[in-house]
Amino acid sequence: MTDDVRNLVLGVIAVGAGAALGWIARTYLWRRRLRRKQAFFGLPGNSECLLVVNRDAGGDGAVHRHDVFALLELSALIKDCSAHAQILSHDIAQQGFGDRTEFCVGGPVSNRRMAAHLHSLLPGVKVNTDPEPGPDRAAFQIGSERYRAEKGVAEHVLLARLTVGQEARPVFLFCGQQAITNQAAARYLARHHEKLSRKHGNNSFCLLLKVANSQAYGSDVVELVADVTKAAQTPVPAQRTSHRASS
Repeated sequence: MTDDVRNLVLGVIAVGAGAALGWIARTYLWRRRLRRKQAFFGLPGNSECLLVVNRDAGGDGAVHRHDVFALLELSALIKDCSAHAQILSHDIAQQGFGDRTEFCVGGPVSNRRMAAHLHSLLPGVKVNTDPEPGPDRAAFQIGSERYRAEKGVAEHVLLARLTVGQEARPVFLFCGQQAITNQAAARYLARHHEKLSRKHGNNSFCLLLKVANSQAYGSDVVELVADVTKAAQTPVPAQRTSHRASS
């Protein structure tokens, strides 16, 4: 074997070894990201989860189109985890939580299960469900702070990941003042789940988001107002509740 042939063979071997090592490294990193994603969402491969949907309170009982868009965002996340989803209406999802990951979409007016989750898991959150028009309609009371909705201008949504035990699967809540904010929260979770996982791990959290100028930008412009986990999980006695407004 001449020197030129030997160098050519060694070069081919080096390139092949480098490509193999690169493929192994990429596969390892991809699998590690997948495992972290599955752990964050509580969705190991081939597991099942629940998508609990509300009804359009102002319509004919159909699911609001923005909530359908929210379900599509969540369905993509579930598929990425190699898991499967069962879609249930809020009024027939009469089961406990923790056995399967649950994604619950909609406010307490149109979603009974959301109302139950707020009462049980986020006792520091009160939502004004008065159907009469007024400045406090759909307002959030979180601890001592009140967050009003300005339709089309500034609307809020709670995005929460909640667990009730070390081995329990999480419950994700998307509780907005308008249907478009539910979609915004689902999109925020899809875009930022890696950052949220790094910050919170697999622990519970509750974030207050604000959707700015939805009449012009739809669900795309979303701001993180605050991490309200502590206040949302702490029951507030009626006499301590203030009426301070915050936008």
